[in-house]
Amino acid sequence: MVKVIASSLRKGNVVDKDGKLYVILFAENIHPGKGTPVTQLDMRRISDGVKVSERYRTTEQVERAHVEDREHTFLYSDAEGFHFMNPENYDQITVAEDVIGDAAPYLQEEMAVSLSVHEGVGIAIVLPQRATFEVVETEPVTKGQTASSSYKPAVLSNGVKTAVPPHISAGTRVVVMTADGSYVERAKD
Repeated sequence: MVKVIASSLRKGNVVDKDGKLYVILFAENIHPGKGTPVTQLDMRRISDGVKVSERYRTTEQVERAHVEDREHTFLYSDAEGFHFMNPENYDQITVAEDVIGDAAPYLQEEMAVSLSVHEGVGIAIVLPQRATFEVVETEPVTKGQTASSSYKPAVLSNGVKTAVPPHISAGTRVVVMTADGSYVERAKD
């Protein structure tokens, strides 16, 4: 275990609090006009998924757990969880559904992700910023509608709803941000 000051913690870091591991979901340093600056941490307990919120003085010491961040390849998901493979040594690891969380719809076979592993257990995942999906359902193209600022609703092949420009029709492959599912561009493949 390594002691670090609270203000240096970022999203995805893992801390040890009272002998339990927590992954940081959100970290913010707050500097009020008067008083002591504090660090607000929203964390999820790895053992059971319980979310907690903590405030520390920015100079307070927090125990950071040793975690390996390695690139893994997504293979498939089933009732046991999500299966990943380390491309260097071909070791496979199964990650629980609650660890994957909102990232689940964006996982595609053969996708390279950054997986945080602590003592052989997958505890956090970072997806690539962008992913390509096919538009399976959207309103038809309206002739003469050229305003670039108007977007229409669409459903992607992964089931996520997003907004696309008027010229995009069903069957078109588009690139979206994995953080929020927002449209980036038409796929170039």
